Amino acid sequence: MPLDYPVHERTLPNGLRVVVSPDPSVPNVTVNIWVGVGSRHESAGRTGFAHLFEHLMFQGSRNVASGEHFEALMAQGGRLNATTWFDRTNYFETVPKGALELALWLEADRHGHLLHAVNQENLDNQRDVVKEEKRQRYDNQPYGNALIDVYAAVFPEGHPYHHSTIGSMEDLDAASVEDVHAFFQRHYAPDNTVLTLCGDVAPEDGFALVERYFGPIAPRLEPRRGPVDALGPLTEPVRVERREDVPNDRLHVAFRLPVDETEEFAAAGLALDALGGLASSRLVRRLVRQEQTALGVHATSWGFVDGVSLGFLVADIANDADADEVERVLLEELERFAVEGPTEAEMDAALAQAERSWLSMLASQEERADAMSHYALLHGDPSLVNTHLDRLRAVTPEQVRLAAATWLRPESRAVVAYRAEVETEEVA
Repeated sequence: MPLDYPVHERTLPNGLRVVVSPDPSVPNVTVNIWVGVGSRHESAGRTGFAHLFEHLMFQGSRNVASGEHFEALMAQGGRLNATTWFDRTNYFETVPKGALELALWLEADRHGHLLHAVNQENLDNQRDVVKEEKRQRYDNQPYGNALIDVYAAVFPEGHPYHHSTIGSMEDLDAASVEDVHAFFQRHYAPDNTVLTLCGDVAPEDGFALVERYFGPIAPRLEPRRGPVDALGPLTEPVRVERREDVPNDRLHVAFRLPVDETEEFAAAGLALDALGGLASSRLVRRLVRQEQTALGVHATSWGFVDGVSLGFLVADIANDADADEVERVLLEELERFAVEGPTEAEMDAALAQAERSWLSMLASQEERADAMSHYALLHGDPSLVNTHLDRLRAVTPEQVRLAAATWLRPESRAVVAYRAEVETEEVA
């Protein structure tokens, strides 16, 4: 049975795209905002700015004191946060329906008038917060910088996806108040933003409230970077070797993939699931269960919109196994899959997992709102949440095989290999 979540859309005169999806099952509302700025919009010497603004947006605005956004909504029983990614920055809160106007007023104040509070003190404070986050999440975690290495290996220098969302601490240190003001003025604008309301609110009421609070914000009409040319698969292998104090050897085998929300991207994602993303996948069966040379294998595909996406396999190597041999087997299975394609059982399992994950995600009001903002901002149509599974089910086994043969070739891989440091006894 096809999905039929209600989706109502309206664009305000200032360019803000508004989506309302009524759901009266519980008396609360999720406010989900996607701004069309992520790390891919940053320029050389200015990396980390998108993520920095995720923090600065909680430091106060024209009529709101630092930290008051959190305090005011949590006092009403709300929960809220924000995230930064390559293609967007996301701000969200779920509040009792009686606190919806408060949430919209707070959001409108910071989205329209943040720069009243972005001074040298707040900038210095949040720079330090970001540095501490990098130390905790990247520098002092086993394999913490692996994905930073993956991005740099898969995408060439200067490409929008070459650097991570955390950015360069040197770039942040060099940033002036004027630099961050200019970044906000370029990207934080109603004509570059989607606001989704999902929950116990009627469409016309939701549109009227958003118009009341966001309507007076003027569009910035600042020039923004256009898309880059599409990238094909890597033409030769790339390799990065790290020797660190990690629990075991680990291989990250990454590939460029087609752009998000295309049949070819869906097919490549299903191929990765069949190879390593399922408990019954080929690499798990062979490396983990049969040969017992890997402690675990998993696969990931991330859809991006700027001409290319990313997929990778991660294999944790058993302590008495040879990582090079594990890589050889992994590449052998890639070549075999490109010739044979998925079996009927593998195809069924990959589709079943995708369906289960999608329906589980949409069952959450918060995640449903997020998906609608995603599709509205990056693909122009929030109602795609209702047809995603139909498009996935339309992918054929031959399309999956062809996607693997095109994008998941051994010669198109970028490998980031972590080797555990070997302790040596001192000789007297």
